[in-house]
Amino acid sequence: MKRPIAKKTKKPRPWTKEDIRTLKSMVREKTKTSVVARKLKRTATATRQKAASLGVKLTGASQRNRKAKQPNESDER
Repeated sequence: MKRPIAKKTKKPRPWTKEDIRTLKSMVREKTKTSVVARKLKRTATATRQKAASLGVKLTGASQRNRKAKQPNESDER
C-alpha cells in the first residue's frame, strides 16, 4: 500500500544585510513594489511586510489606482 507523500513547505529565506540595503536604496529611488520584489527574488507581499517592519514606505500601482478611482470635484456637479 502506498503512503501519500506530504507536500514540502517552503521556508522563508532570511533577509540578508545586502537584501535590506537593496530594498532601502530602491525605495529611495521610488521604485515600484513589484520591481523591488523581482530584483530581490521575493514576493511583493514579503517585500511589503519587510518594508513595513523597517518603517519604509513603498510605492506601487495599488496606491496610485486608489487615487485615480476617487471622483473629481467637477464630476459631482
